[in-house]
Amino acid sequence: MRLLVTGGAGFIGSHFIRYMLREYPGYQIVNVDSLTYAGNVANLTSVADVDGYQFIKADIRDKGQMAHIFSSNALDAVVHFAAETHVDRSIDAPSTFVETNVLGTQNLLECARAQDVKTFVHISTDEVYGTLGSDGYFTEETPLAPNSPYASSKASADFFVRSYYETYGMDTRITRCSNNYGPNQYPEKLIPVVINQAFKGEKIPLYGDGQNVRDWLHVYDHCTAIDRVLHKGRPGSVYNIGASNEWNNKDLVEEILTLMQVPLSQIESVPDRLGHDLRYAIDASKIREELGWEPIRNFRVGLRETIDWYVKQGENK
Repeated sequence: MRLLVTGGAGFIGSHFIRYMLREYPGYQIVNVDSLTYAGNVANLTSVADVDGYQFIKADIRDKGQMAHIFSSNALDAVVHFAAETHVDRSIDAPSTFVETNVLGTQNLLECARAQDVKTFVHISTDEVYGTLGSDGYFTEETPLAPNSPYASSKASADFFVRSYYETYGMDTRITRCSNNYGPNQYPEKLIPVVINQAFKGEKIPLYGDGQNVRDWLHVYDHCTAIDRVLHKGRPGSVYNIGASNEWNNKDLVEEILTLMQVPLSQIESVPDRLGHDLRYAIDASKIREELGWEPIRNFRVGLRETIDWYVKQGENK
C-alpha cells in the first residue's frame, strides 16, 4: 500500500508513521507537512532513512502543490491528520482554522477524487459533538454541536468528507478520537504544560474550578485504531475512538504532580477558557464490536512513561 499522510510531522501523525513502518515494512508512506509551529521533522528522525518513506514540505491549502503531489504518486489511500488543533489559538484567530481545517481538507478531497484514490481516512475529534453533562456518552449518531472555532472547523471538514462519499461515492472514513497523550506532544497541551511547569518549579495554570472532564487515550492506542479503520473500516462510516478513561482536569493535574513528587501548591487557578466544554466522553462500542479494536495501554503506566520522556527532554536542554 502507498499512503499519503498529511500532518505527519505533528504529534499523532508522527506516531502513526512510525507505527505503520514498523507494522507494515513493505508499505510506502509519503508524509506531507507544512512544518508550522507544531510540526517537527525531528519526530521522525528514526525513520528518515527507511526505504519507502518520503517527506515533502507542502501546505494542504495550496491547490497547486497538492495536485502535483497527488498526480506524481500512485496513492492507494490518504490518512489526513493535518490541522490547526488548539482551542485557545482558535479563539484568537478563527480564520486560520477555517483556511487549514476546512479549505485544506476540501483541497485534499478534490485531489483524491481527481486521482481516483481508493480510500480517504479523515482524523477528526470528539469536540465536534459539543459538550456533555455529568452522564451520557458521544456515539456516532450524536448530532454535531461544536462550541469553539476549532471544533466548528473540524465539524465543517467532517461534513465535506461525508459529502464526498454521498455525492461522488468516494470511500471516505471519519475517526473521532478523545484527548490523546504521550511523548512528542506539542507543549501547549494540558499534560505537557503540567509536566514542564512542574519540572521547572513554576506555577501550573488550571482553568476555572478544574471540573472539566476528558477521556484520555494513549497515542499508541489511537494509532492502532486508525490502522483498523484504514484496513477494515466500512466506506462512509464514522468511528469514535476512546479509552473510557475519564479524568477531570483537577484530578489529572494532581495525579501528575503526585507522580512527580511536586507539591500541589504549585497549582494556580486561572480564569476559565471562553466556551469551555464541561465534559467529553466517548462510546467506542462500534469500533470495538465491528473492527475488534481495544485500547491496551494502562493509563498510569502510560502517564508515568510520558512524564519520564518530558523530564528527560527538560534535563537535556
